[in-house]
Amino acid sequence: MQNLWKEAACRAAVEEQHVHGELPRELAELVYASRLLGRENRLVMHGGGNTSVKSQLTDVLGNRVAVLYIKGSGVDLGGVTVHDFTPVRIEPMQKLLQMILSGNLHGEEELKRFSNRELKNFLYLNLFSLTDHMVRSGLTPSIETLLHAFLPHRYIYHTHSQALLTLSNQPDGEKLCRDVFGKRFGIVPYMRPGLELALSAQRIYAGENAAEGLVLLKHGLVTFGESSKEAYDRMILAVTEIEDRIRKAGRRTVPSVTLPQSLLPPAKVAPVIRGACVVEKSPGSRDYDSFILDFRTSPTILEYVNSSDLPSLASKGAMTPDFIIRTKNLPLVVPPPDATDAEGFKQAVHKAVADYKDAYTAYFEAEKLRSGMNVDMLDPLPRVVLVPGLGLFGLGRTLGDARINSDIAEGSAEALLQAESVGSFESIGDADVFGIEYWEMEQAKVMKVRHDVFAGKVVMVTGAAGAIGLATARAFRNRGAEIALFDLSEEGLDSARRQLGEDVFAMVCDVTDRSSVSKAFDAVCRAFGGVDIIVSNVGAALQGRIGEVSDEILRKSFELNFFSHQAISQEAVSIMKRQGMGGCLLYNVSKQAVNPGPDFGPYGLPKAATMFLVRQYALDHGRDGIRANGINADRIRSGLLTDEMIEKRSKARGLSREEYLAGNLLKLEVTADDVAEAFVHLALEKKTTGSITTVDGGNIAAALR
Repeated sequence: MQNLWKEAACRAAVEEQHVHGELPRELAELVYASRLLGRENRLVMHGGGNTSVKSQLTDVLGNRVAVLYIKGSGVDLGGVTVHDFTPVRIEPMQKLLQMILSGNLHGEEELKRFSNRELKNFLYLNLFSLTDHMVRSGLTPSIETLLHAFLPHRYIYHTHSQALLTLSNQPDGEKLCRDVFGKRFGIVPYMRPGLELALSAQRIYAGENAAEGLVLLKHGLVTFGESSKEAYDRMILAVTEIEDRIRKAGRRTVPSVTLPQSLLPPAKVAPVIRGACVVEKSPGSRDYDSFILDFRTSPTILEYVNSSDLPSLASKGAMTPDFIIRTKNLPLVVPPPDATDAEGFKQAVHKAVADYKDAYTAYFEAEKLRSGMNVDMLDPLPRVVLVPGLGLFGLGRTLGDARINSDIAEGSAEALLQAESVGSFESIGDADVFGIEYWEMEQAKVMKVRHDVFAGKVVMVTGAAGAIGLATARAFRNRGAEIALFDLSEEGLDSARRQLGEDVFAMVCDVTDRSSVSKAFDAVCRAFGGVDIIVSNVGAALQGRIGEVSDEILRKSFELNFFSHQAISQEAVSIMKRQGMGGCLLYNVSKQAVNPGPDFGPYGLPKAATMFLVRQYALDHGRDGIRANGINADRIRSGLLTDEMIEKRSKARGLSREEYLAGNLLKLEVTADDVAEAFVHLALEKKTTGSITTVDGGNIAAALR
């Protein structure tokens, strides 16, 4: 592993972080090293790992106080700042250690109670200070705080090195690690993170006087140093030595399973998996909590998922306890997706998910009874799905969560294959898995995130670069949805992405071209796993006196203002039925559908047809749980109603621009944001379909009777 430490870069980073001397310089040095460690996925992933430094601060009474700056629980090392480290007083933690060593807090039940119920409060109450940033971010000291406090070293770094896990997660993992490190590193048997592990690590260190660090079997690697650089250098050197040992073992050839001649593509497989992995919010409601899917494939992933021994390999458990709270202990394995039997594959996936849920429930009930823990079962659904012939999917309530889980699964596939080449991979048992998965301090890492109302939902917006499309996409994104934008204007889409964020999916699409629409939906399914809500917003106000307008103009308007909505709806319904969890079709119709204007026949006629299209989809696909609703809006500043048109029309009526735009019963201008909020409202109305909502400030002539 490459050592990335650069003295000049360190000095520059320290000066940047060491703002006005308010925080100790050693903390800024810790941040530099932490970011280097966090940059390498083979060392830590997504909030994993811990770094600390012991320092001194002055309290309000002028007393010098020894503190441990330790990374806040769940913070990513790669982007950590000085403000993400929680300062915990060292003296109370040292007193706790002395109480235990002297026998004053030694009973097994007493220690267990403290670790399970009191540790979090103990750490929180002994914070030296509580900053606004810590409160806003929900930062709490790491569950590994005691491990760092019980060891005497100034700088302590703890990673979940993939190479270390490959070597230590073996039946003879202790011997393999000892062969690499000799007595330079102490070897700590697996213990649950927290008080138990901290005590074990302290005793091993005191007994062996390990000079450079500790191996935490089936967990991670710890290095010490009196300087930030020394602790970092030791980490990189130790990992490099392990990697060299693994490389010498060679790579065992993994026999492959026989695959069907043709396979369904990821875009066809993802909606099936997504629809199988749902939780109905209440029985019979047909309202589901769903996941976003992130697809990964590579030669290494395919070597893993195509293994003839995949069911056995996948059942061996997580690489490190830190992963369990995100990915669960085991992935789901489904059959290869035979393209000649799509329905058979769908049935097999649903059966595999049902079996997974039954197995998880049995595990939970057995371990809850054994442990005596008073906990409720988490959802029993997988967070990683392995698909022979294709690759793997990470599942999460957000795209970010899904990517984290597929990152972990991808790294685990490589590490597990390496482990099988060294010997035989062996993880922790069910009792230890349960102790981690249902421990309050571990759950706190993920439970601090509160998802909004559209979390787990995918919203697709056409005409997304326009005023109404962009406002609608923003409204759904602000409520937690994943967004897919489609428009003819690449420049407009680039601008929309800059405003909404890089995780928004954007693609040029000609909605009048069936193949372009089909490719767009395939791209969305590959990007997110499926689709839930369609906002069919595209349109253009073509004009002409109906008795004189050319067939070319009329047909062009119908292609854009009617047939494009039909093409989008058909593709959406196909995917929604494959998912089997309903969906929502939303249409930007127009007041022209019921209140036509002079010379706007080429626009109003297809819009009237679109309004009846809404009702037909409600009628034909309500049985599939698919709702169809529309919006009739009027006088919205947009690409249809430009500033030039507003100026022209207001003058023709002898009105100011403001009076023209507010020419409704309420005398209020209606904006694109108002239309967007109406779309959101219809998406939330679970028992409304076939409805047309007017968003025009009040226009009796355009009201539906």
